[in-house]
Amino acid sequence: MKTRVFIDGSEGTTGLRIYERFAGREDIELLPVAPELRKDIGERKRLINSADVVFLCLPDGAAKESAGLVENENVRIIDTSTAHRTAEGWIYGFPELSVGQREAIAGGRRIAVPGCHATGFISLVYPLVASKVLAADYPFSAFSLTGYSGGGKKMIAQYEAEGREPELDAPREYALSQNHKHLKEMKAIAGLAREPLFSPIVADYYSGMVVSVPVYGEFLQRYAGAAGLRDFFEEYYKGQKFIKVMAAGAEEELAGGMMAGNGCSGWDGLRIYVTGNEERAVLTAQFDNLGKGASGAAVQCLNLMLGCEEGKGLNI
Repeated sequence: MKTRVFIDGSEGTTGLRIYERFAGREDIELLPVAPELRKDIGERKRLINSADVVFLCLPDGAAKESAGLVENENVRIIDTSTAHRTAEGWIYGFPELSVGQREAIAGGRRIAVPGCHATGFISLVYPLVASKVLAADYPFSAFSLTGYSGGGKKMIAQYEAEGREPELDAPREYALSQNHKHLKEMKAIAGLAREPLFSPIVADYYSGMVVSVPVYGEFLQRYAGAAGLRDFFEEYYKGQKFIKVMAAGAEEELAGGMMAGNGCSGWDGLRIYVTGNEERAVLTAQFDNLGKGASGAAVQCLNLMLGCEEGKGLNI
């Protein structure tokens, strides 16, 4: 029997990617919505309650509205918005987070897919704090470089327009007031005492991102310097199919010794690099903002919920 899936917001960047990933999957039946009815609340309510699984690919307010339309207790929701990532009753959709997280997602009814920036940050910071390698009150900071597809259809149109503004030719730092919407989940999910200092940057390429977190060796409560941290991450993510901890010196094999933001574009996993020395280390997560940072993570969660192969329909 096929699983009936409704994508609420299938015309957006994430919704379209999820739709594309189901091409050729014989275990999925997509419930279509007529273009003229995609904002009709009555039709959306009907489709939501006719589905086995609903993907919410909507702005936060609309996602909350759609979640409130559920009357069929058997409907399971995977929300890709920010709306429910720290909400009570919702499971954070990061299977590799900790022991039991994968099983919680598999049996869950309300799953919140992590934000793209938060995915990179939490993959690096949660293990350190949970394992008491660094204290929860350590003053974490991070910068994140992402392709312009992370800004959705409007930003994609801006970057790909003829005669576009010249400032789009250069990388641009944003959320300058330390008000990025992913900060709340970064703090809550990683178990931090305070929100990190966070500097996101968007640049003139389509997809892919790197999130980097600097660490001073003198604050490590266990392990020593970059080498020790690399050993820690290798052990923490041992056996994980979607997360690969790169070997010592792997950064030297990168073109020009530089890490490209689009180095994992089109791949649905996440690479972790640990560079530096005993005094200062830099932890870097490299992945695709549209893959492990969005639609790929959503489909990974669905696969777990359906009990099928976790990488089905994904590029791993």
